[in-house]
Amino acid sequence: MTQAAYRYAIYLSPSGPLATFGNHWLGRDADTGATLPPPGDIPAAPADWIRAPARYGLHATLKPPFRLAAGANGAMVDAAARDLARRQAPFDAPLALRALRGFVAWTLADGGSPPMQALADACVLGFEPLRAPPSAQELARRAPDQLSDAERRMLDAWGYPYVFGTFVFHITLTGMLDAAGQRAAIARLEAASGRLLQAPMRVHRISVFVQPAQGEDFVVARHYGFDGSTADGAGAAYLGA
Repeated sequence: MTQAAYRYAIYLSPSGPLATFGNHWLGRDADTGATLPPPGDIPAAPADWIRAPARYGLHATLKPPFRLAAGANGAMVDAAARDLARRQAPFDAPLALRALRGFVAWTLADGGSPPMQALADACVLGFEPLRAPPSAQELARRAPDQLSDAERRMLDAWGYPYVFGTFVFHITLTGMLDAAGQRAAIARLEAASGRLLQAPMRVHRISVFVQPAQGEDFVVARHYGFDGSTADGAGAAYLGA
């Protein structure tokens, strides 16, 4: 029997130049788990800027990390991802660099995208039967007392505050920073990667990431192209297929 990972997540994993820059910025390639040098000739980002996002790999959350429900397994996650991906059509998403809730991220340039919202909604719903309810400790880490009423309702119903009406697409590039740190990170990222945002990001796949064991870094298990193609990452064995 294939061993299950501690947690699974459904992410949008950029490809092409955005992925190359973002992986080097975070200092880690989630496809392989390898450590990477800084991008180009810019200095490495301070460790406290990138420590938290590097653990998860370069991504935007579509279905946040979850433990498997009783009776579910990695092969079922794989089957759900294949089914969902082949029902999607590629689309373009213009991006902008912004501070968001205390960290810095690539976000949607126009603030909203019906295709992106529909993709995120489909992922939340499509994998819900496989999700175990979060523990009390997991819920507490979301600081429910600091959430809006709508965010708290989403947390209670879906285990994550930012889904459906509270969803905000973002590719996280830093951990939590004070105002000065956010300004410094934005300045460095704009200088190093601003040209990459001149063209929209092509959204053509979803990805299953896995956390093999509690406390370990996330790695890619498999990418699922909207054309039916797949590409395996370091965590493919946790999908059992």
